[in-house]
Amino acid sequence: MLILLAFAGGVVFGLLHFFPVTGLLGDIGTYILYLLMFLVGLGIGCDSHVWKQLRQINFRVLLIPFTSLIGTALGISVYQLIFSFPHRADLYAIGAGMGYYSLSSIIISKVAGESVGIIALLANIIREVATLVLAPLLAKYFGKLAPIAAGGATTSDTTLPVIMQYCGKENIVSSIVNGVVLTLLVPVIIAFIYGL
Repeated sequence: MLILLAFAGGVVFGLLHFFPVTGLLGDIGTYILYLLMFLVGLGIGCDSHVWKQLRQINFRVLLIPFTSLIGTALGISVYQLIFSFPHRADLYAIGAGMGYYSLSSIIISKVAGESVGIIALLANIIREVATLVLAPLLAKYFGKLAPIAAGGATTSDTTLPVIMQYCGKENIVSSIVNGVVLTLLVPVIIAFIYGL
C-alpha cells in the first residue's frame, strides 16, 4: 500500500506542478538509481547468512532463476502474440523486471520514457502481489518451487515469508538464491535488451 500511495502522491504532485523544474527530475532519478544499486550490493554484501547458505547449496538450485527467466520470456512472447504491444523491446524489458519494480521502472523510464516506466512499475508490483496472494495455490497445484519461480527477484525479501509458509523451510535457501541471482541480473538483462 505504501508503494501505491507513493506512486499516487507522485502523480498528484506532478499534476499540481509541485516541481517546476522538470529537467532536474531526470537527474534525480539517475542518482536514485545509483543509490539503489549501491544498496542492493550493500544488502547482499552485509548478509553473512546468505553467504553461509550459498556455500552449502547444490548448484542445481541455480536452475530455479533460470526457469523463472525462461517462463517469464515465454509468457511475454505469448502476450505479444495475443495483444501486440507496440515496442517489443519495451515489453521484454518490463518482464525482465522480475518483480523488482523499484529498480527496473527507473531504468526503463530513463531509456523508454515515463509511460513505459509506469507500466513496468505496475506490472512488477502486480507480479509481487500475485505471488503473495497465489502462493498457496501455486504450491498446491504446481509444486513447492512454483511460488519461488513466480516471485522472481522478490523471493529473497518481500515474498519470502509466504514462500516459507507454503513451500517449507527446506526451500528458504532456494528462495533466497533465486531472489539474489535475479536481483543481480535485472539491470544486466534490461541493459542487454535495450543494447546499452
